[in-house]
Amino acid sequence: MGTSVQVTPLCGVYNENPLSYLVSIDGFNFLIDCGWNDLFDPSLLQPLSRVASSIDAVLLSHSDTLHLGALPYAMKQFGLSAPVYSTEPVYRLGLLTMYDQYLSRKQVSEFDLFTLDDIDSAFQNVTRLTYSQNYHLSGKGEGIVIAPHVAGHLLGGTVWKITKDGEDVIYAVDFNRRKEKHLNGTVLESFVRPAVLITDAYNALNNQPPKPQRERDRDFVDTISKTLETGGNVLLPVDTAGRVLELLLVLEEHWTLKSLNYPIFFLTYVSSSTIDYVKSFLEWMSDAIAKSFETSRDNAFLLKHVTLLISKNELDKVPDGPKVVLASMASLEAGFSHDLFVEWAADVRNLVLFTERGQFGTLARMLQADPPPKAVKVIMSRRVPLVGEELIAYEEEQNRLKKEEALKASLIKEEESKASHVPDINSSDPMDIDSNNKHPSLDGLGQHGSKYRDIMIDGFVPPSTSVAPMFPFYDNTSDWDDFGEVINPDDYVSKDEDMDPAAMHVGGEMNGKLDEGSASLILDTTPSKVISNELTVQVKSSLIYMDYEGRSDGRSVKSILAHVAPLKLVLVHGSAEATEHLKQHCLKHVCPHVYAPQIEETIDVTSDLCAYKV
Repeated sequence: MGTSVQVTPLCGVYNENPLSYLVSIDGFNFLIDCGWNDLFDPSLLQPLSRVASSIDAVLLSHSDTLHLGALPYAMKQFGLSAPVYSTEPVYRLGLLTMYDQYLSRKQVSEFDLFTLDDIDSAFQNVTRLTYSQNYHLSGKGEGIVIAPHVAGHLLGGTVWKITKDGEDVIYAVDFNRRKEKHLNGTVLESFVRPAVLITDAYNALNNQPPKPQRERDRDFVDTISKTLETGGNVLLPVDTAGRVLELLLVLEEHWTLKSLNYPIFFLTYVSSSTIDYVKSFLEWMSDAIAKSFETSRDNAFLLKHVTLLISKNELDKVPDGPKVVLASMASLEAGFSHDLFVEWAADVRNLVLFTERGQFGTLARMLQADPPPKAVKVIMSRRVPLVGEELIAYEEEQNRLKKEEALKASLIKEEESKASHVPDINSSDPMDIDSNNKHPSLDGLGQHGSKYRDIMIDGFVPPSTSVAPMFPFYDNTSDWDDFGEVINPDDYVSKDEDMDPAAMHVGGEMNGKLDEGSASLILDTTPSKVISNELTVQVKSSLIYMDYEGRSDGRSVKSILAHVAPLKLVLVHGSAEATEHLKQHCLKHVCPHVYAPQIEETIDVTSDLCAYKV
């Protein structure tokens, strides 16, 4: 038999839920993607909790919440401790995405599923790989090689290729065949006859032929321009650091071409940091951007017409007038986009322009219905400082907790002190001069010298048999060879600075990781509470959906699968109708072995080929 391969979906099959799949190759367990949705529903992660301790490695394919959102929670709550592998952009932008998610929720709720420290902890052990880099696993994974390849869709997006004994297992979800302004198309078609291909059916029913890029971009900016010319505002609900990059380039190019003066704002808690990192990722982008930089040193993300904002207060200070705002989150469940929608939806001149399908069960998905609702109920929450009796009660409670902690600490210290001063009657020391006369010099100090005695023995406990207090002695010998002292190279390696939320200042320098406003929010310890009220919003503004998802359409997906021609095909992530449709198509035109497993259903896709080691 060939290499043993089993696939177990943990989330995201027969629906559009987050992506998370367990792939076992000869007993080595890969968790491929670890997604969550914008509703942060812990019940979705139950299957993951049951296998987290057995996972040997985690592979991340994209930097959005649907592909990596559950990583901090899983590491904190489920004991997931496996090494994580991704590309550099997925690591950096994924980290900023999770920061933005946390800060957006902390402002309007007592969010406690994970903290910024949990996010840092989850991402600090990520091994970053470059495209086409073959990484050989060791230990339990000896003989397995993993390699990321270009997927399109998002910056750093990955098609994972896992190889063992000459057989390839390909994981390719959310790929894009078309070249875009900032990304090249996928290289999935370069793989032929892999043993197993795991792919998604998300767009299988979307057979509308895509418009040429130039025509699509023209329609996009014309729609925005018409609204601005009539005095309306345009809201684009976007992700933190994913598809928004393509939209920024389209707007920037059009504003330059037409010399428009309408302001454009990119509003997230980490907007400055996002663009700073993106400026340094040009080698991960399209050939056109890389070539432009090589020839003229022109960085496509030196945005001249887009202003980066990190708080709603900054936007409120902008003079009245038509404007374009790209704000997170794309789901409208939280973040600045939620607040702006509530403010702008009642004005018939305004436009809410969706560029991707909303996640199932979110406000964005509700508004994308045909026909859209005339009114929607939303919950508006905000954090306000405590005052009066509430503040007094809070301070009293904090003082009580501090006293309790101090009392516990003193009791523990006392116990340790007692334990450390118990004489050791069994021990004997040949250097013991007189065991009945311990510390004669100290005892002889009397009243006058007692303070010196405290100083002399403070910080360590003398052995019970010692004549006088002794400081510990460590013999620090170094190894020498013919060339001098032997050194450990690891002592001189400068470690990657972890994301320090408080290290950022205005302008988002690369050394810092969060913007000043976000850092001040994190460091703000003013006692506060969240107040919420339910509103009914009359939706009078225009609602338009234009496809900028950056995924291959159904026809392209079928064409690519026919070209790749895997020996066995596993379908995941897509509505039940789309999954079944693609399954029937592939059984007829791609390969005879097509699987579409349910949640926690393990399917064996071991190759029928015989492999022998010689």
